[in-house]
Amino acid sequence: MSDQYSTGEKFKVRDLGLAKDGRMKIDWAESRMPVLAALRKEHKKLQSLKGTKITGCLHVTKETAVLIEALADAGAEISWSGCNPLSTNDEVAAALAEKDISIYAWHGMNTEEFYWCIDKTLEMRPTMTLDDGADLIFRVHNKHPELIDGLFGGTEETTTGVHRLRAMARDGALKYPVIAVNDAETKWDFDNVFGTGQSSLDGILRATSVLLAGKNFVTAGYGHCGYGCALRADGMGANVIATEVKATAALKATLNGHRVMKMDDAAKIGDVFITATGMKDVIVGRHFETMKDGAIVCNTGHYDCEINLEDLEAMAVSKRTIRDNCEEYVMKDGRRIYILAQGRLVNLAAAEGHPSEVMDMSFANQFLSMVLLAKEGHGMTVDVHDIPEDQDQEIATIKLESLDAGLDALTADQIAYDDDYAAGT
Repeated sequence: MSDQYSTGEKFKVRDLGLAKDGRMKIDWAESRMPVLAALRKEHKKLQSLKGTKITGCLHVTKETAVLIEALADAGAEISWSGCNPLSTNDEVAAALAEKDISIYAWHGMNTEEFYWCIDKTLEMRPTMTLDDGADLIFRVHNKHPELIDGLFGGTEETTTGVHRLRAMARDGALKYPVIAVNDAETKWDFDNVFGTGQSSLDGILRATSVLLAGKNFVTAGYGHCGYGCALRADGMGANVIATEVKATAALKATLNGHRVMKMDDAAKIGDVFITATGMKDVIVGRHFETMKDGAIVCNTGHYDCEINLEDLEAMAVSKRTIRDNCEEYVMKDGRRIYILAQGRLVNLAAAEGHPSEVMDMSFANQFLSMVLLAKEGHGMTVDVHDIPEDQDQEIATIKLESLDAGLDALTADQIAYDDDYAAGT
């Protein structure tokens, strides 16, 4: 490990001197997260998490800091690491360390350092885990199985992580219960769509400063994240093309006015490509071979395997960083292909991640799921669990109130009618 970092008994960050700027970022996010603020106030009084130890592995952003401090206010002991080598905001990490939060995270860490940080957070012997991508849960199962008996639950933030954890559960490999925060309606229908759409385009524009209007914008995958990217690109005047392996998703894209085609065909005409599938090798060598000169390629899926950069490296004759988070690969025939954020999450590596307002609901789900696990985790079956419906509705109601939006209520007569199967025309 290099000595160029600020280190202490409970932390390792880039530079503790960045804490003042980090605190201002956290204060800004906090002012825009009313749902989490309300829950924080309530559970600080109740001390709902007193006696718990939470190890977290989630992007260290200003919004994550608000969640961490809310958990600490509710009584939890915290130890945290970043879940992506390029997504940590060093200013925010410094501000958390200064406030005596145990944190091991810095921007630009390598793979060895990434897992070293996770291992350091696990030294506290947690009672709960909070994950984004399931790397922490996998690390516990594969390297620290001695910790499993002391764990009564965990949570998972992402589509990719939930998918893999459900596969673990089916195989009987999962050893403690996990709540699928990603599958909450107030998470995937807002964070994944509106958050991913806005922040991914923000990352593309910061890294390239190109005009999107009139360009062919190819989104690989038309799930919630791909749909969000398509929605925002369409709003900026781009011609959206979707690629899919799922017929119903492809049909949705078609009926939303987008062209749908195979990636082999889209590669020839696309100007900007973004992958949002959670699958490896979505864009590979044969696609790079046919791309236009100047094609821009990026990823908004959790892992960096969607774009096969090894194929591109083997084909390119030169490579240089031409802008922040923008690398130019020159092919043998002179064509230039631009890779953003090294193929990692473009919205977090090249921008600031999702807006605070949408993360407010996602992190409110994380917070309430931690409270639920603290109460009921010991009695839950070892499986991947959905969040309770009333939690979704509670969060949505608080959010609506913060937006001064009115909400109708059914009358007693309407409630009776709703269940009256004998009622006809």
